[in-house]
Amino acid sequence: MLISGGSVVSAEAVWDHVTMAERELAFKAGDVIKVLDASNKDWWWGQMDDEEGWFPASFVRLWVNQDRAESAEGASDVQNGHTDPSNGCLCIGQPLQNRDQMRANVINEIMSTERHYIKHLKDICEGYLRQCRKRIDMFNDDQLKVIFGNIEDIYRFQMGFVRDLEKQYNIEEPHLSEIGPCFLEHQDGFWIYSEYCNNHLDACMELSKLMKDGRYQHFFEACRLLQQMIDIAIDGFLLTPVQKICKYPLQLAELLKYTGQDHSDYRYVAAALAVMRNVTQQINERKRRLENIDKIAQWQASVLDWEGDDILDRSSELIYTGEMSWIYQPYGRSQQRVFFLFDHQLVLCKKDLIRRDILYYKGRIDMDRYTVRDAIDGRDDDFNVSVKNAFKLHNRDSEELHVFLAKKPEEKIRWLRAFHEERRMVQEDEKIGFEISEYQKRQAAMTVRKVAKQKGETTKRFQVNSTFFYFNSSVFHATKINTCSFWLIWMF
Repeated sequence: MLISGGSVVSAEAVWDHVTMAERELAFKAGDVIKVLDASNKDWWWGQMDDEEGWFPASFVRLWVNQDRAESAEGASDVQNGHTDPSNGCLCIGQPLQNRDQMRANVINEIMSTERHYIKHLKDICEGYLRQCRKRIDMFNDDQLKVIFGNIEDIYRFQMGFVRDLEKQYNIEEPHLSEIGPCFLEHQDGFWIYSEYCNNHLDACMELSKLMKDGRYQHFFEACRLLQQMIDIAIDGFLLTPVQKICKYPLQLAELLKYTGQDHSDYRYVAAALAVMRNVTQQINERKRRLENIDKIAQWQASVLDWEGDDILDRSSELIYTGEMSWIYQPYGRSQQRVFFLFDHQLVLCKKDLIRRDILYYKGRIDMDRYTVRDAIDGRDDDFNVSVKNAFKLHNRDSEELHVFLAKKPEEKIRWLRAFHEERRMVQEDEKIGFEISEYQKRQAAMTVRKVAKQKGETTKRFQVNSTFFYFNSSVFHATKINTCSFWLIWMF
């Protein structure tokens, strides 16, 4: 028992906890939870306001001074996460330890949560995924890929990461442990979480559809019982990697706070914190891009005379757009076009002569095959024309050239920056393996069809209502005329 003697201990949420199953307690960072039962090391039972439920112990930090809490009278001071190694119980009534002890507490917390996390990953892979693969009558390969993503890759990576952490862990004097280098050595490996996090929403949607069938509810519950997992639904387990990658910066920030600048691990922890913050920031950015793919698909659907592959087959972000003059080498004739720069491609469109908001597809340029060159104002030797505010795209595999003329110098600068950003984004995506799944493309296409259908129905209703209004107006005018005629007849 972590908490003994019937004491009510209060804890403060370090970060948000989003519930994924019944009987879980939702809270936000900064909320205060009364810990009623801590017999399980991973999941505690607590109360906040009038709600009670399970919550992950690693998401909260016990208050140093329990007198701050609205707990039962006589609650004792509780040390911040410190346990007595002799009996594994929470030490109550202990004074606040020095910085070394606090660093040891944070190190112990990191090691403990990593070991528990490995157990969660093992349960998912062996308790759920392995059993699902046996039931080909219930699951196909595409469904399992959507639901579980690359969870097995994450499991293998985390086992290697934890092995290295264990080597650096100083059992006798935990505060002397140097774990910063482990994060730096494995920093590239953490990018595999990007694929999983980007896929998580699709996994939830697919599970939600399956859970409408009672067979799947019973199957997943049987898997949980067979693996002897805690009483949390499968979607709660699948949320764990998303929460874990977001937790690392918080843990490292806490560790850095109690690591003196004279400590041999200080500069490594500081560097690891910067690395993990960048990882989580980029994952959030990729998530934002995936949330925008519906808009890109809808934009393409609005462009008339579209030809070739869909935008989403290669791209996921609109970087910049604008109108420029364009000269293509074989023809040498200037044309006014609207350009849309996505990652990997530049799309050319023409405005309708009357309806300027209508666009016609006129082609695209594969940016993976081109380099961007600045052009000096004056006579251009390649095109034998005078240019101003211009830049060129040169095909690396041929002599093909395109020259673009912006209206103003600042517009040219913005375009050059946009092309630079496009290359940076492509390189970053290649590094972390970011791409849009076929499932996500299908979902975007379904959204486009749904929106188009709604627009069509709205148009029909408008046309029907307009006809109805016109019909009633005609009747009104006819009635008015007939009434006037009646009065005229009566008067005469």
